[in-house]
Amino acid sequence: MIRLVRRIAGTTAVCALGAALAACGSAQAPKPGSPAPTRPAPTTKPAKPPTLPAGPGGAAPVFMNGPRTLGRTVALTFDADMTADQGPRAAAGEHFDNPALIATLRRLKVPATVFMTGRWADQYPDQARSLGRDPQFEVANHSYSHYAFTGDCYGLPTVSADRMTSDVQRAYTALLRAGVPHPMPYFRFPGGCYDQQALRAVGRLGVTAVQWDVVSGDAFATDADAVTKQVLDGVKPGSVVVMHCTRSAAPTTEQVVRDVVPELRKRGFRFVKVSQLIGETPGHR
Repeated sequence: MIRLVRRIAGTTAVCALGAALAACGSAQAPKPGSPAPTRPAPTTKPAKPPTLPAGPGGAAPVFMNGPRTLGRTVALTFDADMTADQGPRAAAGEHFDNPALIATLRRLKVPATVFMTGRWADQYPDQARSLGRDPQFEVANHSYSHYAFTGDCYGLPTVSADRMTSDVQRAYTALLRAGVPHPMPYFRFPGGCYDQQALRAVGRLGVTAVQWDVVSGDAFATDADAVTKQVLDGVKPGSVVVMHCTRSAAPTTEQVVRDVVPELRKRGFRFVKVSQLIGETPGHR
């Protein structure tokens, strides 16, 4: 928490006039009255997502917000948290997902970026797949274990330095296994805690570390109005807002979204994904 294609490239045969039937075999004109042949829709791989250049020593760059001068855009981000050792709690009925929140985002047509732990994707593969294949959303990496990458990070267990890179890799493996076809090259540190050692470890994977400039305060909150006010008071053009997609630990978030979205739209804000803000940042690649 915050406490923190296979594309089968068929050879396109262009039949020359006069030699059409001989050259193209069965590719004959349909008989009059027969239905037109159907062809599978072409599939295209999305363009490479924008990232920021690495820092000294290959350290992952840190992105906190987009430009303030390119219009009233704001990115809502949601951490789908589940720590590696929380399986028994899920088995006992605790809900680390929030389908109502996702349904509300879809109904309100709000694009969003979901930072998902690999453990969450393992627990909720159908939801991970649905988010990953919905163009309204983009799914990014929030580690596999949701263990902290520094000491003293809001009481989270700590991943050792020699396992930081592999923990992030394991998360990408889990996302792909769940059916997320194109997880983004963005990483959010559990709890938002990092240091230079952590940045160098995840920098080996070429990711951009995504933080935020607006803390919603939805983690463990019970007063939706207070969270809504904190978001509305903090948002500026280019802001990144951090919230959570976890019913048990952030029970007010769906109500907050229902209140925040129309008010920000009334103020002239437009909702975008993190990738758009990074793509508008000078020096991106």
